[in-house]
Amino acid sequence: MAIKKERITKETTIHLSVERGLSASTIDTGVGFLNHMLDLLAFHGHFVFDIKVDGDLDVDDHHTTEDVGILLGQAIAELNVDKSSIQRYGTAYVPMDETLARSVVDVSGRPFLHFEPQFSAQTVGTFDVELVKEFFYALSINARLTTHLDLIRGGNTHHEIEALFKAFAQSLRIALSNSEIDRIPSSKGVIEE
Repeated sequence: MAIKKERITKETTIHLSVERGLSASTIDTGVGFLNHMLDLLAFHGHFVFDIKVDGDLDVDDHHTTEDVGILLGQAIAELNVDKSSIQRYGTAYVPMDETLARSVVDVSGRPFLHFEPQFSAQTVGTFDVELVKEFFYALSINARLTTHLDLIRGGNTHHEIEALFKAFAQSLRIALSNSEIDRIPSSKGVIEE
């Protein structure tokens, strides 16, 4: 079942739906590099995204990137309300040629982001790489995830960011996958909502 979300501000208008699956996604944020990264996130995370954004790109890509992260995080949180049979933790290492990224995710209900990659350049095309952290912060906080993203080895900035998105997608897919044990994956007996 798809979770549909909408966000309308003076800066962006976003219509988004998210569901689990392997079908192709439809993504139009107006920011080519962000479209590419979201497509990778959907593909490797086993999600189907339908995202349409009308943002204030005449200013820059910041509001579009951050607001998509906010709404995507909210949708992922709603998509996975029943936490009684998930793995909860996911870890993934992804190489992209000379680059190596690591993502560790805990579907804990306690939102936190550790993010310290040092990118090789400030932009990829016209995309400002500082927006990568803004995106993952907005997504992690709104999905109520504890997320640790590390760039172990770098090189080409496009590869660095792509490896991070793929690693995050893989680790989230693992964390949200079904456990063979039918119980809340917490010794407290509850995962924070």
